[in-house]
Amino acid sequence: MSDEDWMRVAIAAAREGIAAGQTPFGAAIVRGGELVIAAHNVVWQTTDSTAHAEVAAIREACRRAGGIDLAGCSIYSTCEPCPMCFSACHWAKLDRIVYGASIADAAKAGFNELPVSNEQLKSLGGSPIQITTDVLGEECRDLFAQWLRHPNRRGY
Repeated sequence: MSDEDWMRVAIAAAREGIAAGQTPFGAAIVRGGELVIAAHNVVWQTTDSTAHAEVAAIREACRRAGGIDLAGCSIYSTCEPCPMCFSACHWAKLDRIVYGASIADAAKAGFNELPVSNEQLKSLGGSPIQITTDVLGEECRDLFAQWLRHPNRRGY
């Protein structure tokens, strides 16, 4: 499958999250052309401010792998990972981050984002992780519009 196909899996997870009263973020982890896990943000469900989609996906992928090393995996995220999530991707030794919307897009939707890009984090930290940007960016940005129309939305 292509990057666009895997991003659609992450988008579907984000839509599930929106429907469940969560925020509009989804992630999918892929290894060797196979889906390991797709997850959405569960911050409100778990009352855990660290339960972003990427962290939820990494936690479950590690549990399934029986360890903390996710080398050989790529993560597809509907939005550019925040600094915490980028760090989690780095520590899990993911090979690649592929994202759609940017941190600036999340901030425009009202999220309390730190304006530090993945490229800046990669450069400052010397991370070997590969970054691919703006994959299905319009569809990912539309998730924010969908969420903003949701009557029971809660941001953070």
